This record gives sequence, structure tokens and C-alpha cells, in this order.
Amino acid sequence: MKQIYLDNAATTPLAKEVAEAMIPVLTNVFGNPSSSHATGRKAKALIETSRRDIARRLGCEPKSIIFTSGGTEADNLALRTAVKDLGCERIITSPAEHSAVIASAEKMSTLFGVQLEYVKHQEDATVDLEHLESLLSKGPKTLVSLMHANNEIGVIQPLNKISELCIKYDAIFHSDTVQTMAHYPFSLDSLEIDYLTCSAHKFHGPKGTGFLYAHPKNKIRSQIVGGGQERGLRSGTENLHGIVGLAAAINLAYDDLEGHEKHVRAIKKRMADGLKAAIPGVSFNANSDCESRLYTVLNVKFPPHPNSGMALFLLDLEGVACSGGSACSSGATKGSHVLNSLGYHDPERASLRFSFSRYTTEEEIDFALRAISKVFASVDK
Repeated sequence: MKQIYLDNAATTPLAKEVAEAMIPVLTNVFGNPSSSHATGRKAKALIETSRRDIARRLGCEPKSIIFTSGGTEADNLALRTAVKDLGCERIITSPAEHSAVIASAEKMSTLFGVQLEYVKHQEDATVDLEHLESLLSKGPKTLVSLMHANNEIGVIQPLNKISELCIKYDAIFHSDTVQTMAHYPFSLDSLEIDYLTCSAHKFHGPKGTGFLYAHPKNKIRSQIVGGGQERGLRSGTENLHGIVGLAAAINLAYDDLEGHEKHVRAIKKRMADGLKAAIPGVSFNANSDCESRLYTVLNVKFPPHPNSGMALFLLDLEGVACSGGSACSSGATKGSHVLNSLGYHDPERASLRFSFSRYTTEEEIDFALRAISKVFASVDK
């Protein structure tokens, strides 16, 4: 059976060019980067070249890039560092954040007694900046952790405006940029932010590798000790081929960022227009079909239907891979914490997330639309 993959916000297929960059490293460069002999130095040189490539793309110093196992570790490192090393006694975040941030913030509260507060959202699901300023205007040293773009509904937060408030009130600012890294340009020489996170497999890189960007003014102490790698900031023998693949994926993305975005936006519009034409009563959570939303994500709320509770499973049987965003599609009792926290959850209507990449084709969208129409076919007599 034909398989159509529309779950690229979860992970993306490895780009051929990235695999080609990684294979010679896997087969020929086996040295330990910590070794001082020529074989080790060759491995170390690849790591530092990759670090410089990434820093050049983001407009920052190479020493600001700390390689990790992915976005979750990078988020944890940023939050723990802000609390343990920078003296933050409060974390302000959002109930719609990724669980890597919410769970880490809750852990910091449990372990270290850190205050935990949640900023409100406006009707369009963007952060209520007035409420954020009200929170920041009083209280102790604070870490603000707000994601750039939501992985479920595609709402993009105004990093520059949040940064201005954090500067005004001397707060540390961390943003989970896993969904926007290598999809949008970043100029860290002009954006004042303390921490950004990246996961390579979200943009056709390998799984198990990512990085934390840490502003040079902020000191970091390793959560993992014992080896002293990454200049003592993250112990453990480096994932050499993964780091090379990460840099290759970032270079591939930024070499034609505009072209990739244009293609994916057209694909997303084809999907949204096709759904509107095929499914009466369909809508889009947080207006995820709008131009101002993350161009890779479309969160669809279907009208009430007998198949709502099995929609994800039935689409999988039809050869379409997507993800669930509510209880009726995921089987969870509470559904998506994002949809719940922002008031979009409806137990009578299935919410499904379709997410796209530069490799998604028009033919695949048309196939998916036919499958969706079959699953949500009219039951009127």
C-alpha cells in the first residue's frame, strides 16, 4: 500500500545529502575526538568545522554552540543552568509549551523550590505581553521560557518583543526553537536571547543530535560529568557522525531557505483549500491555515462524525501518517494539553495535525485528501 507521510513536525526523513555527508564519517573517521593523536584530531576537526558552520548560519560565535542529544536535553540544560548557575528563583512559561519545557520547569520547582508561573495567551494564542510584563514587574530573578513556534498549532511568538521585556526586567530568556530552526532565519547578533534549542531530525538531519545556543555572557555547568567534552559543558564522547549530519542539514536548509518555504507554503495551502472543499464544517485550530502561522503545520478540527474517535487509526489504514491533537483522535482521556490549555479541545470533534516538508508533493496531498474524504464521508441519508 502507498504510504503518505504528513507528520514532519514529529520527525523528518533524512536528506540524501545529509546521509552522504555522514557515511564517510561512519566508515572512515573512527577516532575519539578527545584523543591527541592524528586520528583523534581528525575527528575533533570535523566537530569544530560543524560548530563553525552552524554559528555562521545563525550569526553567533562558535563557542556559543553546545552539542547535545537533541532538543529535550538542550531545554533541560538551559532551564537547570538558569536555576542552578544564574540564580533564577522563578520560571515563567506557558501551559502550551512542549513537555520538555513544562516537565523540566516542574522538576526545577520540585527540586529547588523555584516559583512556577504561567503567562496567559490572547485569543489568537499568542502570548499576552501585558500579562507577561505584569508578571515580570514584580518577583525574584526570573527565567522566561517560551517556544518560538508551537509544534501542534503553529502559533509563532514574537521573540523580539519578549526579548525586550526580558531585558527591561533583567530576566533570562530561553526559547525552544526546535520547530523553527532551519525553517526560518535567525540573526543572533541582533536578537538578544540567552538560550535557543535545536534538534536535527526536525529538518532532515539525524536523530539523536542537536544543540543549545548559550549567549557567551551566561556561564554553564555541565549536567553530565565525567569526560569534560564540549569544553567541560557536556561530558560524553561526541556523536561525531550525528554532529556532521546536523551541520550538513543546516547548511542544506539555509542554502535555499526561501525556496523551501515557498514550496511548503504552497503544499499547505493545497491541503487547507482541499479540506475546505471536501469537508463541510472543517476548521483550523488557532487559525493554523493563516500565513502568519508556522508554514509547516496545519492543525485541523473536523466536524462531528462517527469516525472521530478512530480517525487517526483509519487514516493510517488508508496509508496516511499524521498525528492526533485531541482525545478523540489519540485515545487519551484528556487529549492534547496544548488544545486543552488554549480552549480548542472539543470532545465531539477530531483534531489532527498534518505537517509538511520540502519533500512533500502535490500528489501526496491529493492522495491524503481522498483518504480523509473517505474517513469523514457524509453519513447523511
